[in-house]
Amino acid sequence: MTRVSIVLPTYNRLGQLQRVLGALERQTMDLAGIEVLVVSDGSTDGTNEYLSALDTPLFLIPILQENQGVAAARNHGVERARAGLILFIDDDVVPVPELVAEHVAEHERDGDLIVLGPMLPPLDQRLSPWVAWEERMLQKQYDDMIEGHWEPTARQFYTGNTSLARRHILAAGGFDPAFRRAEDVELAYRLTDLGVRFVFNPRAIGYHYAERSFESWTRIPYAYGRNDVIMARQKGQDWLLPTLAREYHLRHPLTRGLARLCLDRRRLSRAVVAGLRGMGYVLPRYAFSGIFNLLHYQGMADELGGSAHFWALVAAGRPGGRADHV
Repeated sequence: MTRVSIVLPTYNRLGQLQRVLGALERQTMDLAGIEVLVVSDGSTDGTNEYLSALDTPLFLIPILQENQGVAAARNHGVERARAGLILFIDDDVVPVPELVAEHVAEHERDGDLIVLGPMLPPLDQRLSPWVAWEERMLQKQYDDMIEGHWEPTARQFYTGNTSLARRHILAAGGFDPAFRRAEDVELAYRLTDLGVRFVFNPRAIGYHYAERSFESWTRIPYAYGRNDVIMARQKGQDWLLPTLAREYHLRHPLTRGLARLCLDRRRLSRAVVAGLRGMGYVLPRYAFSGIFNLLHYQGMADELGGSAHFWALVAAGRPGGRADHV
């Protein structure tokens, strides 16, 4: 009997995929209860041939599709899955031997949960400074949840290492393929609307072998910023923009100053980002936080229609501020 279906999308990461599949072969849970659906999203690096010829103890189901994005790939895997429980793992997240068993055990106690597992920096790979900063920010979230400072929410729903009932994914309508970034959080907001509860299991560890150039890394916060506005205006998440506006006033003064200085000033912004990148080798916490937030706010401003609309939103979020039209 298949107890859990692992949906693993991949695109041109054959070496990393091999490492992940090798780790899945070493799971403590009986492999007879696990199926692994690897969805190759138009890979051209030999991944498809490797999957077709692979001799493995895993019950492996290769799914080959034209390149459509990770949201469509995950939907395809969920459609083909046979188990009632779906575990999402990314092709650069290497699971510890107990990961699958930890996810399954949580759902056996309560089938209406969404279980989030940590993605930790690998012990055997040196990360670029900007990726290392990102991993430290994730670790801070994990520590806060472990210490009970706050409960996990949809905003911690990263599909590199998370599990939930297949019926909940279908009830929410699956991932929206229109989102090429933040597609997991967007689905999580709809799952929240269904009343599904999030829990964090610190023992379901995956090691995140993230490899991003600085240029590709800077595209992430900008895309998140634009998508936050889209989710608020087009996907019914009316609470999101007021929340982000209130959170702006809690940011470090450096972050707020950078936004005031640079929004909609493209040449200046590029120069500031370049300078902060250099500073990041000495003061990564401040430098990369500044870059990430600046680009996130620029993405929001562009989607809102310009910085004037962004500052109107921020003013409305100030304690005692007036709710201007945005």
